[in-house]
Amino acid sequence: MNTPFELAVCAEMQFLDLPLTERVKRIGEYGIAAELWNWHESHVDLEAIAATGVPILNMNAYISGNLVEEDGIEEFLRTAELGAKKSKILGSPRLNFHGTGLGEGGIPVMKTEVVTGKMWAKATTTLLRLAEIAEKHDVVYQMENLNLPVDHRGTPFSHPEDVLALIQAVDSPRIRMNLDLYHAQIGDGNLIETCREALPYVGEIQVADVPGRCEPGTGEINYRNIAVALHEMGYTGTVCMEAWAKTDSEVAIPAFIQTFSDLEG
Repeated sequence: MNTPFELAVCAEMQFLDLPLTERVKRIGEYGIAAELWNWHESHVDLEAIAATGVPILNMNAYISGNLVEEDGIEEFLRTAELGAKKSKILGSPRLNFHGTGLGEGGIPVMKTEVVTGKMWAKATTTLLRLAEIAEKHDVVYQMENLNLPVDHRGTPFSHPEDVLALIQAVDSPRIRMNLDLYHAQIGDGNLIETCREALPYVGEIQVADVPGRCEPGTGEINYRNIAVALHEMGYTGTVCMEAWAKTDSEVAIPAFIQTFSDLEG
């Protein structure tokens, strides 16, 4: 494998017949890193995952709360600080958050049809406070864009341009963007130019194909062209496959690695 990127796979979405720690081990056998979602759930043993030796590059930042309501803000910041403390077990991976808490099936806890100016102001001040927590615990939080039409209808601050605007307003190296190209394709498209615009503020890039949210090569996105473009832009950071296997993980993971490797010539 000759890749300019740091490759990772979301453990919750591959090897679904195995316990989470075993999934992480299997991913590590491919010579790449893993990422996690809900570290606070009872089946997740962070110490056991750390003991595998497989690098964990990202996990959810918070348990509940949101960016704009007074009670929600305090809950978001409280659980985000707890996430920062727990991340130390895994070597302080980046901590991922969204425009609001997500419930069962990815449905937003706080559905929003119109994001007001007051909400933008509240979200900005919340992220400034989050940057202080990040500095205190020496971690990086990253905000992920989400799609509205298919998976997360009613989630505020979901478009890539929305997330980028908040990150730019906060202007802290402790608050970065998780640019999810699966979500961006469904909601906005124009992926290569979106990458180019956001790149100075990106903490990592996540990928899955459309439709179906499976590995690259199973849908309409030309991820090979995106990989080449990212390489030409000078990006050397994380690319994580946050996708289901269309048939089998032992097919999906090599396909992902091949798509983002051997880009010269």
